[in-house]
Parts: sequence; C-alpha cells; structure tokens
Amino acid sequence: MSIEFEGKIVETSPNNYLLNEGDWSEGLAEAMAATENLALTERHWDVLRYLREEYFHNGGNQPNTRSIVKHCAAVWGEKVAAKDLYALFPGDPSKQAGRLAGLPESRRKGGY
Repeated sequence: MSIEFEGKIVETSPNNYLLNEGDWSEGLAEAMAATENLALTERHWDVLRYLREEYFHNGGNQPNTRSIVKHCAAVWGEKVAAKDLYALFPGDPSKQAGRLAGLPESRRKGGY
C-alpha cells in the first residue's frame, strides 16, 4: 500500500503504518490524520511527540495508553483519563497515535 504526499509515493503496510521511518514528517502526519477525519491540535502533538521520543530515544519503547495518560497528566498539569485520549484518538490512542507518529505497528494488545 502507499500514500501520495507532496508528489511522492510513501510506502505503507496494509494497516497504513509507514514502512520507512525516514518518510515521516509533521506534514505527512497532518495529511494522514485528515484521512481519518482528525484535525491535529497541540494536545495531539503532545502525544505524537511523546511517542516518537520514547521510540527513538528509549530503545524502541512504544508506550501503552496507561503510560500516555500518565505522561499527558504531567505535561498538561491536570487529571487525564483514558477517555480523554480516546476523544483525541478514537482509533485507540497508542495504535492510532503511533501510526500518525510514524512508528512501526505495535503487536501488543490493549492499552492497559
């Protein structure tokens, strides 16, 4: 499968995860999100940046939803629940956000 972005063909898996991490950009993430009817806000970007930081600077770690909740609560300075993240990423915070962040597909189940 593939996505056309800025005149270039970007290869993806059957589940629309990027095959080449180097193809990712914020613009591509915006375009991918638009196809899923998401308009990325600063809170979306907080999650995407956290996932990328963990993956690329913490040995390939792909945080689950519980970890994302804890991180966002600390960053946003307020109580955050999983439902808050599902409001941002209805397709599952760890999986949908991971896909938009340009990470490989996670094989684990669930968010907790």
